[in-house]
Order: sequence, then structure tokens, then C-alpha cells
Amino acid sequence: MRYVSLLVLLFLMSCKPEKKQLTAQEIIDKTIEYSGADKVENSKITFQFRDKDYAAIRDNGNYKLFRVFTKDAKSIEDIVSNDGFERFVNAKKTAVVDSMANKYTNSVNSVHYFSVLPYGLNDKAVQKKLLAPSTVKGKEYYKIQITFLENGGGKDFEDVFIYWIGKEDFLIDYLAYAYRTNEGGKRFRVLKEQCIKNGIRFVDYHNYKPLDKKIPLVSIDKAFEKNQLKKISEIVLKDIEVKF
Repeated sequence: MRYVSLLVLLFLMSCKPEKKQLTAQEIIDKTIEYSGADKVENSKITFQFRDKDYAAIRDNGNYKLFRVFTKDAKSIEDIVSNDGFERFVNAKKTAVVDSMANKYTNSVNSVHYFSVLPYGLNDKAVQKKLLAPSTVKGKEYYKIQITFLENGGGKDFEDVFIYWIGKEDFLIDYLAYAYRTNEGGKRFRVLKEQCIKNGIRFVDYHNYKPLDKKIPLVSIDKAFEKNQLKKISEIVLKDIEVKF
């Protein structure tokens, strides 16, 4: 009887359904939901980053991204919207040559893009790839590689991103990217602090670069654990406010 019972137990165990493997898309969807980034689509968000004030107004695909700062005793306001780029100096609209307008647009977009991640990871130009899972500092992560189509991917569509997403909480603790501008390079960001504002998660990061430029982006997490990266800055958002 014991032998029969053991056979029955083994049979039942063998029939137990395997846990479903999540796709890259499903993981990103959960990450957006769990971080509250789905609320960004219709919101007004303001914050300070370094010596500049930022604001973003988003309304079902319509958006205005603001950056305000003072330079040479002049008040400068940059606005990026569906209609393009505008600069105001002391509240007066000022003409800007195309090359500089592109530079300012990329700068404004970059700060706003990172501020509300993972919002934006379901844009049409985004391509997602599930990489081999990783364990960093004893915590298990999904690794998602993000690349961009040229059409709709912006000026820096060739940049490559990797996100480390917790297998239990579906939150991003680490991210890395390889960029081509300014002779190119790689960066690895490590969660410093996080806060929740009106249901949206915002994250501050320690910002690292590899000591050896040849370190592959896909294994930069292992390089981090081996102390092969150098901290170069901190990404800290201050005075965050969210309104709907």
C-alpha cells in the first residue's frame, strides 16, 4: 500500500502544471501597473532636478514638457510639446537655430523620460526582449532589453537599455544603457531612494560607469557586484508634486 501511495503521489506531482513563463511584454505591463506609471498619461508632474525646475502636463497623448532655469541673470523657459520646441527668454519667445533646438529638445526629453520610468516603455517604437534572469545582491530579477525603431524612436533610437525588474514586486531597482552621442558610453543606475506621490513611484539613483569600456552592457550588473564600476553622480528629484 505504501508503494502504491508513493506512486500515486509521484503521479500527482508530475501532473502539477508548470508555472507560466511571463513574456517581456507581460513583465513590462506589470511593472507599469505596480509602479503606478499608468497614471502618468493624464497628469501634471513638477519637480526640481539639480539647478532647474521641470513640469510635465500630459493629457491622452498630448503633452507639454517644461524646463525653467536662470542663466546670466535671464529667466529661460524651454517647452517641448506635440508642436515641437519653443524657448522663452524673460517671457519673450526667442528664435533658436535647428541644431540647438534639437540639442535642447533632447536634454528636456531625457530628464522627463527618466523621471517617470517605466512610463513610456509601451510606446510604439519600443522593442522588448526578455534576457536571461539575474540575481543582484541576493534578489532575483527579470532582465528586459529595450531597443527602439528608427521611426518614432527619436534622435537617439540606437541607444540600448536594460531594466532589472524584481520577480516578486515587479519594480525596477537597476537600469543600464549604452549611448552613442558624445563618443558613446555606458551607464548603470542603482536605486538610492524611492517615494510614492499620488500613487506614482519615483526613484532616485546612484549613477555609475564601467572602469573598463569593454564590459558588455548585458553583464554590467555582474561588474557592479565585482566593484568594477565607478560612481560618477546621483540622480535625485526634489519637491515632486503630482496632480490629476
